[in-house]
Amino acid sequence: MPIDTVERFLAALPPHDRERIQRLPRAEQERLADAWETELRQDTDLDTLSELSPPAAEHEAASRVLHKQTG
Repeated sequence: MPIDTVERFLAALPPHDRERIQRLPRAEQERLADAWETELRQDTDLDTLSELSPPAAEHEAASRVLHKQTG
């Protein structure tokens, strides 16, 4: 069974951010995960990084989303 977008997003976060996001309501987690998916799809720099290291690209996208969405 594939893991959902929220679980993938949480896995891409460092532990301290993951714990903070897990305490948010599910709807907020889903909003952030959707923004993360959009960041992964739309940023061409992440395409290049993803070819070299998919986990690094996911982590970078997660960091960007947190910075943009939560300050």
